[in-house]
Amino acid sequence: MKLTEVIQNAKHLVVFTGAGMSTESGLPDFRSADKGLWTTEQKSYLSSTDALNNHLEDFIAFYRERVLGVSEYKPNEGHLILANWEARGLLKGIITQNVDGFHSMAGNKKIAELHGTLQKLHCQQCGKTYSSREYLHGIYKCNCGGTLRPSIVLFGEMLPSEAFLLAEDAAIQSDVFIVLGSSLNVSPANQLPLLASETGSKLIIINKERTEYDHLADLVLHESIGKVLNEIDKGLSGNR
Repeated sequence: MKLTEVIQNAKHLVVFTGAGMSTESGLPDFRSADKGLWTTEQKSYLSSTDALNNHLEDFIAFYRERVLGVSEYKPNEGHLILANWEARGLLKGIITQNVDGFHSMAGNKKIAELHGTLQKLHCQQCGKTYSSREYLHGIYKCNCGGTLRPSIVLFGEMLPSEAFLLAEDAAIQSDVFIVLGSSLNVSPANQLPLLASETGSKLIIINKERTEYDHLADLVLHESIGKVLNEIDKGLSGNR
């Protein structure tokens, strides 16, 4: 199977991205992020609704560090290639588990952010949205007096229904579904590639490590995302 030809002939190409997409920008994954200031157990707790409701100062300190960490990095070549594919009409949508907001920063518009984004905050009380840079400026309260929190899914919360329904629809409509940098072990997001495959889509997995769905895929590549996307893009450019 030649990936360039598959993508060029796709009528509804959808891409699903996980942590491997972000780590190629140099961004540490969740377990190693924040320079070791917190243990894995502390990070899990501080990413919960319980911490937000009962240990707000620690919650804000943790997320201020996460926002600062994300701000030190930027979209990589792979992100930019996907944005270009969307602009050219080759890519119909992105489903992402990542919260860094890099797909949006790169220029993609059709994105289902399953776990939200660290690029935004919203007020717990009135729902007004703010840039996450407010945290970096020491602003943690809304004009109404409510607490500003990151617009991400915390442990103890459901995935945003609008984003998940959009992702389900994209998976069903797809005729080519490419997984980039996800281990596919986080539910319910990992059901989306399965849904795409069951509804007739070609399933392609590009991830450095094996996944539990490798045996279901039409093609599996254990390689660098950026390298593979760059090779595909050069082939597409040569066929214009």
